[in-house]
Amino acid sequence: MTAAPPVVVAGAGITGLTLASELDRAGVPVVVLELSAPGERTAAGVALNTAAVSVLERRGLYEELRPFALPLPQVHFSLLWLDPDRVGGQARYPHLLPQSRVEERIEASLGAGVEIRRGHEVTGLTQHDGGVRVEVTGPGGTYDLDAAYLVGADGPRSAVRALAGIAFPGEAAEASGLVADVRVDFAALPPEVFGARHFDAGLFMGAPVGPDRLRLITTEFGRPPQEGPSGPVTGEELAGAALRIAGLDLGPLEPLWSARFDDAARQAEQYRAGRVLLAGDAAHVHYPLGGLALSTALEDALNLGWKLAASVDGTAPQGLLDSYHTERHPAGRAALRATRAQTSLLHPTERIGPLREILREVVAFDGPNRFLVDLAGGVGTRYEAPLPEGADEPHPLLGLLAPEVELATAEGPVGLHSLLRTGRGLLLRFTDAPLDADGWKDRVRTVTAEPHPELDAAALLVRPDGHIAAATDDPDTLHHALTTWFGEAN
Repeated sequence: MTAAPPVVVAGAGITGLTLASELDRAGVPVVVLELSAPGERTAAGVALNTAAVSVLERRGLYEELRPFALPLPQVHFSLLWLDPDRVGGQARYPHLLPQSRVEERIEASLGAGVEIRRGHEVTGLTQHDGGVRVEVTGPGGTYDLDAAYLVGADGPRSAVRALAGIAFPGEAAEASGLVADVRVDFAALPPEVFGARHFDAGLFMGAPVGPDRLRLITTEFGRPPQEGPSGPVTGEELAGAALRIAGLDLGPLEPLWSARFDDAARQAEQYRAGRVLLAGDAAHVHYPLGGLALSTALEDALNLGWKLAASVDGTAPQGLLDSYHTERHPAGRAALRATRAQTSLLHPTERIGPLREILREVVAFDGPNRFLVDLAGGVGTRYEAPLPEGADEPHPLLGLLAPEVELATAEGPVGLHSLLRTGRGLLLRFTDAPLDADGWKDRVRTVTAEPHPELDAAALLVRPDGHIAAATDDPDTLHHALTTWFGEAN
C-alpha cells in the first residue's frame, strides 16, 4: 500500500490532464496513472473546434498556445464547407494545433498537488464504504492505492470501465484509419498533399505540425480494422493508403510517430458506478472528425472537476456528483449522433453523392449554415437547471454557456471568461438589487459590472464550468440556485 490522494485518475491524455488541472485548482490532490512511458505522447488530433478553444480560454491556457495555432478559414460538416462569418457573434473558426502541444501546456500548468506516474496502469479495483481500492502495476511491481474516487480517462479500451463492469454498447467499426508524422521537405511536396479531401475510397488529410514535419491522416471506407494490418504503422502502409485513396505517390515515408484509429461509435451506459467515474474516450468514442471528440472530452473534464472537488471537500449538495452523468451523457450522445451523421454522408459515394449535392445548396441558407456551424463547433449545449417551486418560465440564458463578452467593471474592462480562471463559481451583478452570495464566498466570487446587452438579467450565477445556473432579479431564485449547485451557505 502506498500513500494516495482523494482522487486517482487513470490516463494522462487530454481528459485526464484537464481533470487533474481542475482538481488542482480546487486544492484537491491527485495521482494520475499513465500506461505509456515518459516522453511518449500518442494524441493524434490536430483540430481545435470552437468549444475546445473556449475551454482553454476559460482557464487561461490558450494565450501561450495561440502563437502556434493556425486559424482555419472554413468550418466543415462532413467536408461540406460552411461559412462562420454569416453566423455573427463570437468567431467560430477552428484552429489547427497538435493535441500533443495542448497536453504539454496543460501539464506544465499543474501544481505540486498533482503527481503523474508514467508506466503505471490500473489492473484491479474494489469499491468499499467511503472509497475505492485501486490495484496498480508499475515498473516496480504491483501495489494498491486507496482513494475516495477513481476516474477512468484511459481511452476507448478503458481498463477502469471494464473493471467497473460498465457496458460500452454501440456500432462496430466499418472503416480504418492511419495517422502519422513524417519528416518532409515542404517545398518538394505537391499542393494536393495539404488540406482535407473526400474521395470515393476514403479521406486524405495533410497538415504541417512543425517546420519540417507533416501529419498525414487517412481513412479507408469499407475496410474494418480487422481486415487490415495491425501493429506499428509502416511507411509502406502509409504510402499505400495515400495512393489508394487520393492517387498520391508520396515516395518513401518513415513515420516518426504513428497510430491507428477507426469509426466505431460507442458510449458507456453510465458515467458513474459508485466511486468510479468515466470521462473522455473512456465514456464515448467515435470517428475523430473536426475536433468534436476533443471538445467533448474537455467539457467532460470541466463538468466533472468542480463537482468531484466539492464531493471531496464535503461542500457538495445532494445529487451534485450524479448530475455529471445526467448532464454529460446526453452531451456525449449528441456528439456521437453528430459524428455518425457526418460519416453517413461520406460513403458510399454512388448512393450518398446526390444528398451531398443537395446539402451543398441547403447550407447556402443562413439557418442551416448556422445550425451546422454550431454543431461542428460543439457549441450550444444547454443543461437543465432546476427552478424553485412557483418560479416563472426559465430565462433564455439559463443552462447555456455564458458568452465571452467584455464587461465594464470598477477595475476596468474584463472578459467574462477570464473571471472563471480560478475554477470557482461567479455571481455577476448588473444592478444594485439585493442579490448577493455572501454565504458562499469560499465557493463563489462576486463581480459588479455595467449592464450588457447580451446579458439581459439583473444578475447571473455562473457555474465553474461556465454554464449559467441562474439569470434573475429575484433573491429567492438566486438562493435556490446557489444551494442547488454550491451547497449550504456558511
